[in-house]
Amino acid sequence: MTSSRADRLPTRWVRIGIPVVLVLIWLVGGSVGGPYFGKVDEVATNDQSSFLPASAEATQVQERLGEFLGDDTIPAVVVFASDRKLDDAQLADLTGIADQIAKLPGVGEVSPPIASEDGEAVQLFVPIDADGEVREIVEDIRSLVQEEVAAGVDAWVTGPAGFTADLVKGFLGIDGLLLIVALAAVFVILIVVYRSPLLPVLVLLTSTFALCVALLTVWWLAKAGIVVLNGQVQGILFILVIGAATDYALLYVARFREAIGAGLPRWPATKAAWKGAFEPILASGGTVIAGLLCLLLSDLASNRALGPIASIGIAFSVLSALTFLPALLALFGRVAFWPFIPKSGAIDLPDDLTQPVRGVWARQARFVARHARATWIICTVVLLAASVGVLQLKADGVPSSDLVLGASEARDGQDALAEHFPAGSGSPAYVIVPEARVAEAVDVLTRAEGIDSIAAASADSAAGQVGVTVEDGEPVYAAAGPPGAAAPAPTVSEGDVLLIATLADEADSLQAEETIREIRADFAEAWGADVAFVGGTTAVDLDTNDTSIRDRTVIIPVILVVIMLILMLLLRAVLAPVLLILSVIVSFGAALGVSALVFDHLFQFPGADPAVPLYGFVFLVALGVDYNIFLMSRVREESLGHGTRPGILRGLVATGGVITSAGLVLAATFAALGVIPILFLAQIAFIVAFGVLLDTFVVRSLLVPAISYDIGRAIWWPSRLSRVDARPAGKAEPGALDAPESDVAVAPTATRRSLRRQREQTPES
Repeated sequence: MTSSRADRLPTRWVRIGIPVVLVLIWLVGGSVGGPYFGKVDEVATNDQSSFLPASAEATQVQERLGEFLGDDTIPAVVVFASDRKLDDAQLADLTGIADQIAKLPGVGEVSPPIASEDGEAVQLFVPIDADGEVREIVEDIRSLVQEEVAAGVDAWVTGPAGFTADLVKGFLGIDGLLLIVALAAVFVILIVVYRSPLLPVLVLLTSTFALCVALLTVWWLAKAGIVVLNGQVQGILFILVIGAATDYALLYVARFREAIGAGLPRWPATKAAWKGAFEPILASGGTVIAGLLCLLLSDLASNRALGPIASIGIAFSVLSALTFLPALLALFGRVAFWPFIPKSGAIDLPDDLTQPVRGVWARQARFVARHARATWIICTVVLLAASVGVLQLKADGVPSSDLVLGASEARDGQDALAEHFPAGSGSPAYVIVPEARVAEAVDVLTRAEGIDSIAAASADSAAGQVGVTVEDGEPVYAAAGPPGAAAPAPTVSEGDVLLIATLADEADSLQAEETIREIRADFAEAWGADVAFVGGTTAVDLDTNDTSIRDRTVIIPVILVVIMLILMLLLRAVLAPVLLILSVIVSFGAALGVSALVFDHLFQFPGADPAVPLYGFVFLVALGVDYNIFLMSRVREESLGHGTRPGILRGLVATGGVITSAGLVLAATFAALGVIPILFLAQIAFIVAFGVLLDTFVVRSLLVPAISYDIGRAIWWPSRLSRVDARPAGKAEPGALDAPESDVAVAPTATRRSLRRQREQTPES
């Protein structure tokens, strides 16, 4: 009998040519994008002030500092300290070191040595070109100081430039160490899952090439100034692409394995796998992208940048999983699974679940069917109890000195500075006020408890500033030089003067932030808005924290609504998406609650950035919905032919392995962020890794199947599937745990016609 045209295979050239062309395209993209791993620092920035919105008060001050202080610089503070009073010879040596520092490339005019009141310490103010390589310049200063400092004197380079250098140094492992650890962890998991030497390589190639092409695209966007790229966003991009691309690849491999196990040749197996994986992969990727793009609502440039940058990574992950991997498997066929070639793609789940079953997921399905209500109630109670820990989460910001985990010269130098000088030395508050109101402004600053001293920027002074006090309601500027010498005038720009207020507390402390809040409130009360502007390092931290808190309040509800709408379109229902979103919220709450307890009592972290809950929510919710889509899209597919409750169990069996493998992979990749010694990334690593495991082994394996099974076909409300359950006639057997809710099929039209013919031809008893 002649086969139909639809059953005929394409020519050999087509079956081989299309996969070869796709593989070559990705090889070219990967080879071009690969070298850009070493070029990320050329377009990245870690200057926190550049992330603030233009409307922020600290931003407005930062933009005008050059008018008063000259070139755009980042201050470094070199601290020298001894356990006894420094003698004249030592002070002369330190003066010589200051002269040598001034000759280094990228360094501006260095201040003369400033001795502490106890005579045991000296500080130098070193302006560093903000457009230069701050880390390299700071490292040059540190090397010079350690070589030249006399015995018995300790030295540190701290201040904003010192902390920036330590932070950038902490991110240096992203290009190498992070990728090696993440890929190695994924490879080991895939070896265990597939027991094949070739298939894990093909899956890793899928994620690696997706990352190469994504990085190539992001690099040029950052080069053009369209997006802002920093170490934090870069690390998240790497992990997100590797994890997501591997997850999508696992879903495709599962479908391909089913087709191969059913005996299909390579080309028909590829078509069947692609058809079955296309919708869930596309829906999963689209959901993650939609959630990430909600970050565009953020006022912080770093958050806004993460949205499109990570979305680009997810887009290439989807594209790679739907083109590159299918092409590779089409070429290798069943050989990719060697030595354990799939034998059967059928779901091993009998209709009568009162009898013993074989397989881990079949037994899991049997357990869910027999104890559905108790299972979802217990899971919900446990997750809600774990969520109570959220009350202990301290996510109102941490000092800059605590951002780097492990050793930090800038942090040690800050401690030494606080022992001998006002703690805020080197990182003052900058206040821009009208020239006619300088005296009033000085009075306001003097009344603030957290202000140690006040000066005014002056281009005519050798030190760049002059002291300022108030007498008889008029500002008095301190004279520089011999008694009787004329005092340099403050620099005036557009009718304004820059006051420099040295803080009594460390600039990155919560006490210093409260001082900034206090003086801002005092100025607003005395003069109204938009008259005095307060900026500086502490103000940048304060405005960043306040903006982050605002962002998470606005963005989290938007993400929930967007993802729920997508789920409604995908599942053609309302009740199921609502329950899925609620399960994700409860799972996130439990993950955050447990994380808060671990951060406080096990790791003893000093607190968390306000953006940590937002980032954790975005990743856990968006990626958690991936597993919802993997599960429920298969459940709906099985429900169309077998009925809702059997469909739920069959969907659990069919996707249990792939969801568990994907969860382990994603948890491992995010856990790899912990190798980067940055507090923010370490916290995100734990929250997401733990949350994904919780989602995989509790929510997706127990809670969602159990509550769906308990509700039954009403889970699909208000679609037709909620009113008429699809189940072929005669399928029910005595003792089956899921009696048919209806014999009328709402499967595809051909199936319904077949059932009608069977009924018409069956004689009535």
